[in-house]
Amino acid sequence: MIDSEKPGFSRRDLAALAAGGVAAMGTATSAMAQPTPAPKPAIEPTRLVSAGETLRPEIVGDFGIVAAGRHYAVAAGTRMLMAGGNATDAGVAAVFAAAVTEISHFGFGGEAPTIIFDAKAKKISLISGQGVAPGLATPDKFAAAGVIPGNGPNGGTVPAMVDAMALALALNGTMTLDQVMQPAIELADGFVMYNFLAEVFVSQQKATSKHKAAYDAYYPGGKLPKTGEIFRQPNLARTMRTIAQADRATFAKTKDRKAAIQAGRDAFYKGDIARRIGAAMERDGGLMRYEDLARYKGKVETPTMTSVFGYQVYKAGFWSQGPAMLMALNIAEAAGIASMEPGSAPYLHTVAESIKLAFDDRNMYFGDPDFATVPMKGLLSKDYAAARAKQIGPKASLEHRFGDPWAFEGKARTTPAFTPHMLKAPPKPTADTTAIEVVDKDGNLFSCTPSSGWMLGGAYIAGDTGVPMSNRLTVFDLDPASPNYLVPGKRPRTTLSPSMVLKDGAPFLAIGTPGGDNQDQQIMNVLLRVLAFGQPLQAAIEAPRINSNHFHGSFGIKKDEPGVLEIEDRVPQTVRDDLTARGHKLDVLGPFAVSTGIVATGVVPGGGTLRGGADVRRERYVFGW
Repeated sequence: MIDSEKPGFSRRDLAALAAGGVAAMGTATSAMAQPTPAPKPAIEPTRLVSAGETLRPEIVGDFGIVAAGRHYAVAAGTRMLMAGGNATDAGVAAVFAAAVTEISHFGFGGEAPTIIFDAKAKKISLISGQGVAPGLATPDKFAAAGVIPGNGPNGGTVPAMVDAMALALALNGTMTLDQVMQPAIELADGFVMYNFLAEVFVSQQKATSKHKAAYDAYYPGGKLPKTGEIFRQPNLARTMRTIAQADRATFAKTKDRKAAIQAGRDAFYKGDIARRIGAAMERDGGLMRYEDLARYKGKVETPTMTSVFGYQVYKAGFWSQGPAMLMALNIAEAAGIASMEPGSAPYLHTVAESIKLAFDDRNMYFGDPDFATVPMKGLLSKDYAAARAKQIGPKASLEHRFGDPWAFEGKARTTPAFTPHMLKAPPKPTADTTAIEVVDKDGNLFSCTPSSGWMLGGAYIAGDTGVPMSNRLTVFDLDPASPNYLVPGKRPRTTLSPSMVLKDGAPFLAIGTPGGDNQDQQIMNVLLRVLAFGQPLQAAIEAPRINSNHFHGSFGIKKDEPGVLEIEDRVPQTVRDDLTARGHKLDVLGPFAVSTGIVATGVVPGGGTLRGGADVRRERYVFGW
């Protein structure tokens, strides 16, 4: 969000204000006569303090657990589980509900990369869920500006969420699109506005006013929606009913669930909805057309994987940033992190340096493998990780250290050299994401990271469809040497990063978070504590975090901040002093202020019972039994 558009205080403003208030109170009371201390109250005999107490409880059960960004999405998923659906049915319903109720960070025209574990088949599948560049989106269209916009009719890739959810449902679900969309349709007819979203509406009114369809949809009559009021999206409800009706009609005729899902999906991509989207785009000066939607088709792929600490960790492919986390885990493991004390200075130094090495490689080598040659084998090689781990010295590196994975690829390099760099254009707004994780009684897992179509920076809605469009085109590079160079039909190197962990082929954890470039760093913070040290899930989620800004970012001008390490102030001062002495440029945040919001669900090894956790950061939600 643009700071100038945010009324009131940021998290860090509030933290500073709170700290200053406490200091001021201390100064004032020290000047006053101190009263006689009151006698200590008797201990409440029923109040027990658990050694592992967390701010929120870890949810446990044996039926099913849904974790997501807001209670509306969790409720939608839970409804499907109670109706006899599985984890995928629940996850898809939750994604659709989030597209209606979390429009600050994710809308119906966005993306939804997804990983699914089928417990019966013991198979893990990746649904790309990331749209491609429209056919008219060529680098010359953005050369004059020097940067691809993150908002407006030219900010987005082809909407991928509907296709991804249809693929997921057909692959591993048991229900129809009509069934799983009902909670979202009801929410589009009207949901009670919550405070966080109401504040976003206030901050983004001016930015959204640039686009009439969006302004009319979100601010009807110029009125701001208020907390506690019913907020309605009739155009989006009509679009969703069109999809559901196509699914319902085909199922009534054929009794073929997959054919019905395809019909519902095609109602969005090949019918009148797509024609109205294309017409609106052309009218508003955008580059997307009906043909871009009609020919779009997502993929079911094999996810990328590495084994660390006795677990198998799965991510999306090299068209995403996901493999960078696998590389960072490999490097940290090779650097001996399992022998360090979690949260200590050596531990946090090793985590930070591992992330910096892996994400510098992300920027240099990653791109859609359908268009770019990526040394995937070399990047994920354990020998390469060991070589990179040797580069971690006692001091923090303030340089970009790009590796040579081609030396571990088994063949000569065939691509031009690309050096990531910051652009000189003025900075553009970027925004955020949500995450949805589900486990059911049979051990099926669902992990999805939906994003785009957000309000931050000004939403753009395509005509009267009610569909806010993607913001992901800005992630592409305009340098032709980059593997992430903009090409029509290509996927940008998305930051969206669902995660899944198995233990000896058995389901263990589905985990995800919002946070852009932070996503995989924050998931790694949690996974290290769970996988390498066996810490409880909720405790690991709530533990103090770090986040590196060292490498070039994915959005807008690709800004870097060499050596800068965000760190929550719950990390002890002695540890922070040690990290500063090592050369890290600490940016000290409030106690739970790293930009993240982890949610996770999974299966407890051995007994097979279920558990789930949700971050206190970002007001995440989890429910189940």
